[in-house]
Amino acid sequence: MAENSSFENLGPRWYIAHTYTGYENRVKANIEKIVENRNMGHMIFDARVPVETVVENVNGKEKEIEVKIYPSYVFVKMCMTDETWHIVRNISGVTGFVGPGSKPVPMTEEEVAAMGIESKVIELRYAVGDSVRVISGALKGFVGVVKEISEDKKKIMVLASMFGRETPVELDADSVERLEI
Repeated sequence: MAENSSFENLGPRWYIAHTYTGYENRVKANIEKIVENRNMGHMIFDARVPVETVVENVNGKEKEIEVKIYPSYVFVKMCMTDETWHIVRNISGVTGFVGPGSKPVPMTEEEVAAMGIESKVIELRYAVGDSVRVISGALKGFVGVVKEISEDKKKIMVLASMFGRETPVELDADSVERLEI
């Protein structure tokens, strides 16, 4: 990166490029093509146009269609430098980046998670039936057995031994650790 660069390279972050209506998929395809042709995979990592499938009633028949969740926006995971800014900004159909003036602002991790742009794979080091110790929160230090794990792996149900009784407790998945026996 040039020393007189306008951008502080924060590493790979998600930015939002604003596009003309209907140009989202074209812009995404052009970003991917440029990344491949210019060997920019180490600087521009991903481009997405989030969609959801909805069922529409067309002439009495139900039909599934994809609808853009954020029309006129393309989400780009990239290292922001003068070069990458120019590459994305100069793609036909892009009107600019979201941010004040011409200064793109990266999305926070919370925004990325809330908008469903990127989902983190949660890897648990325990399974149903394993003994665990609570390592944070009000029940820190309590021991129990994992009874169930939510589908998204964010919550777990633990039968905790409290005051001589087995008590079902819902906990955040990252608030326990497996007991090594």
